[in-house]
Amino acid sequence: MGSKYRADLHTYRKGIMEELFREYDTILALMAVGIVVRLVCPLLRDKWTDKPVVSVDSSLKTAVPVIGGHHGANDLALYLFKHLGIYPAITTATDSSGRPNLEGIASAFGSEIVNRDASKHINASFLHQDVPILRLRGPRIVIVDEDVAVLKSSGLIAGLGARKGATADEILSAIRSATAEAGRDVSEVKVIATSEIKSCDPEISRAAAKLGVSVVYLPDDALNAQKPLTPSRASMLGLSGVAEPAVLALAQRMILPKKVYGRVTVALGE
Repeated sequence: MGSKYRADLHTYRKGIMEELFREYDTILALMAVGIVVRLVCPLLRDKWTDKPVVSVDSSLKTAVPVIGGHHGANDLALYLFKHLGIYPAITTATDSSGRPNLEGIASAFGSEIVNRDASKHINASFLHQDVPILRLRGPRIVIVDEDVAVLKSSGLIAGLGARKGATADEILSAIRSATAEAGRDVSEVKVIATSEIKSCDPEISRAAAKLGVSVVYLPDDALNAQKPLTPSRASMLGLSGVAEPAVLALAQRMILPKKVYGRVTVALGE
């Protein structure tokens, strides 16, 4: 199934679903949804520990994420669509509406959701609005409501500034150069962060897709609340900067101040 998944083939027998739940991270069942539901129901505990399960019909026309949509099942269904043309029958509200979800954002940041009960409120909000992503630096005491999600993150944040006309390949090359200068591997980059002004730039989206990461578009007030290390031409747009402020807004520390690579500027943090 390609480099993203390692697949083992098992023939159905009594008790096999229990074995698969113990041994595998994700399960692809080549059988009707009704059969899958009956097999997995006795094994279900909660959305955070249940294994993602995708049902595919015998004619290989449709892939249905049965459980664990935001925990890998939707991704597997989309992978099957991309590589085999199997239609992904995704029913989770955020995904079917083309909206973000908390679990996906946490995964993109390489983060753990500390207060999981917030996911219901956050995902419901994503259906109607963009939910801001903020970092609070200590020492401080924070009291959060039930609709505020707290993430414990790891990995690199690539703050990005791109001049008009910069291509996806230029952006990728700049990020690779920046990570190499920082003595890190490009695979450690979890998120590209930039200004919401660039949210309509398809080249940034293409670069992120090729890198296999998400893009966070930060509003002006989130960028201007930071104090960049170096002056920026973005001041002409009323911003304190883009690449460095984007890193400072999301990362715990800056590991590489902004570097200019042709038409692309990159800063790194973690």
